[in-house]
Amino acid sequence: MKQTVSLLTAILIACFSCAQQSESEVKAETPNVIDYTTEMVVPDLNIPWGMAFLPDGSMLITEKSGEIIHFKNGKKTNITGAPTIVNRGQGGLLDIKLHPNYITNRWIYLSFSSPEGEGEGANTAIMRAKLKDTSLIDHQIIYKGAPNTRKGQHFGSRIEFDNQGHLYFSIGDRGNRDENPQDVTRDCGKIYRLNDDGSIPEDNPFVNTPNAKQAIFSYGHRNPQGLIKHPETGAIWEHEHGPKGGDEINIIQKAKNYGWPIISYGINYDGSSFTDITEKEGMEQPLFYWVPSIAPSGMTFVSSDIYPQWKGNLLVGSLKFKYLERLVLDDNKVLKREKLLEDIGRVRNVIQGPDGYIYVAVEGKGIVKIVSNN
Repeated sequence: MKQTVSLLTAILIACFSCAQQSESEVKAETPNVIDYTTEMVVPDLNIPWGMAFLPDGSMLITEKSGEIIHFKNGKKTNITGAPTIVNRGQGGLLDIKLHPNYITNRWIYLSFSSPEGEGEGANTAIMRAKLKDTSLIDHQIIYKGAPNTRKGQHFGSRIEFDNQGHLYFSIGDRGNRDENPQDVTRDCGKIYRLNDDGSIPEDNPFVNTPNAKQAIFSYGHRNPQGLIKHPETGAIWEHEHGPKGGDEINIIQKAKNYGWPIISYGINYDGSSFTDITEKEGMEQPLFYWVPSIAPSGMTFVSSDIYPQWKGNLLVGSLKFKYLERLVLDDNKVLKREKLLEDIGRVRNVIQGPDGYIYVAVEGKGIVKIVSNN
């Protein structure tokens, strides 16, 4: 499938980024003109959640329902040995990430809703395994959120590595905003950092805090479904779903409290308020927030020469409004927003492949590649 699109018709949206820059201060600039086509690469997928490229250029894809697909030379092969999942609500088989030294150690990391452990239901787990032919082998569970719950929301579940080889992953608040996010003795509502084998880094912030979950790196999060390393600074960037409004982008820092649910730019889904403050001492302000909510899922920085006008920009998928958002940044401030691929469908993930092209996973369709005509 190919769909020709021109950014001449893209909608430029006014933006605001915290107290440093209000909506009224943002100038409506003319977007860069880029003509591009979208080419269907992997068709006929249901809810493609994670994507990872193998060294030979083929792709591993997770379907939320529990399948791992190997796509190579136009052919799909189901990978056996996937973990046992609970496919309920927002849970299922979620992200997939190769170790930065995959060529030498062959480790593949997966996040998923696991029924193992204390309590009924499920919670987020992180597993690593190796691919042999068409099977995953050498399974190792390296983290499991506790306790399980039958609630179906807020598993989080993005995975990223930093420049030092630490493994970061997210677990959402699991629908328990009043107890989990602000309590470092409890899992959920957190960003975690591990060594690649699942051991706890000695400099993690809560290793000496009594009863704390020692894997926690930051807390006060709602449901992070975007986690990416900045290609130049190496900083870990995160985005998370707010309630009705208040989706956020944050730069993750050690031991920081990102405020949920004490501070928020959102409200309850029924229109009522759960907090009357948007900032508080000791809690981080977002780099950027969305009102109304776009329901962000997946994000990537553009560093490829294939899209020179987008270089340095941040791309974020919108589940709610069914488009890909381009955020133009300068000194960690959002200057403008632009809609790409309007009405393409619920965008679940977006990554820049090793070939430099942008790949977008769309629910009910598949994975498309953005091809620049400039």
